[in-house]
Amino acid sequence: MSKKSIPLTKNELDKIATEYPTPFYLYDEKAIRENARLFYKAYDWAPGFKNYFAVKACPNPVIMSVLKEEGFGVDCSSMPELLLAEKVGFKGEEIMFTSNDTPPLEFKEAARLGAVINLDDISHVSTLEQIAGIPEMISFRYNPGDLRSGNVLIGQPQEAKYGVPRDQIIDAYRLARDKGAKRFGLHAMVASNELENNYFAETARMLFELAVKIKQKTGIKVELINMGGGVGIPYRPEDQAVDLNAVSRAMCELYNRVIVEEGLNPVKIVFECGRMITGPYGFLVSRVRQVTRKYKDYAGLDACMADLMRPGIYGAYHHITVAGKEEMPRDHTYDVTGSLCENIDKFAIDRPLPEIEPGDLLVIHDAGAHGYAMGFNYNGKLRAAELLLKEDGSVQLIRRAETIDDYFSTLRFCNAPVRI
Repeated sequence: MSKKSIPLTKNELDKIATEYPTPFYLYDEKAIRENARLFYKAYDWAPGFKNYFAVKACPNPVIMSVLKEEGFGVDCSSMPELLLAEKVGFKGEEIMFTSNDTPPLEFKEAARLGAVINLDDISHVSTLEQIAGIPEMISFRYNPGDLRSGNVLIGQPQEAKYGVPRDQIIDAYRLARDKGAKRFGLHAMVASNELENNYFAETARMLFELAVKIKQKTGIKVELINMGGGVGIPYRPEDQAVDLNAVSRAMCELYNRVIVEEGLNPVKIVFECGRMITGPYGFLVSRVRQVTRKYKDYAGLDACMADLMRPGIYGAYHHITVAGKEEMPRDHTYDVTGSLCENIDKFAIDRPLPEIEPGDLLVIHDAGAHGYAMGFNYNGKLRAAELLLKEDGSVQLIRRAETIDDYFSTLRFCNAPVRI
């Protein structure tokens, strides 16, 4: 079971909402730091262990700076993410660049920063050579095809656009070596938001055994193995979180049995988790505008699907707390909705909750990853602010809310002068 609680009282939330109008995202710095340290502690046996935080999950420089202080690197997949990483102070092999259908300028920028470039296709070796030259360090993203199952969110590997297929992976390493690469990494990510412990141990087995095969076939010693991300979080109260210590123990046993016994030790073990790092420690706070009774009862919020798209697009569950009514019985049933002109603009459907009244603050849990980052402006909706609840209890604005001027800033009106 996963306990769903918020780190502030209703009075504290009301005070924050007076200064920063709802909706807003709120991140718990203390909890994020504690979680990061537990992750590193679980892998204190692993040579060179590092988590490359997936910037796509929560692309805010203050959050990234917190994680940099905890020893994290960053995983980037676009030019803006690379530039954001550089501005925060990440450099060299603290940055992993993993992308697909990659624009030439992004390869060039990743090379300039000295990032570990994780190639998605064998053809990208020649592409990279032409654009930026072959760096000393190259990694490949591996797609095992039908040798490995995916899950609902990421799909089956053989249907995925990502990664070098198994019948090309050995040739990819040979080609990179022949073109001048001296150091090599190996990566795979075949699941997203996975909660099954054994899944990650089996991924480790697959990659460890592939590293051995690469050595046997090419003489190349892989020095870095990236397990990918995909570690899920317990969105539902009845879900069980991944037991990182159990996963780590299983991986350590495999490392000793495969990597050490085959003479490949040491190999750096890294992850690129984003969701499990910040996800449980971010909240979308919204105020109830209206309660309406039609064929069903609806609680309409000042947030909408443009602020948090996961429930509407994926049917994803996010727990909801009515601030100040945590101990009241959940004896009413609501669809919790936003104001977007789409009927899927619902944070919850037929959700048992305490009686809701206009003005109530609702806290939507587990929104610290793939929440703000996936927001959009459909219907001219303006994106919410992001706040950090600091370790000392103070609140810091780490991204202001969008304004109408922001929304208009890229438009060119027909009566505006044309500059040539």
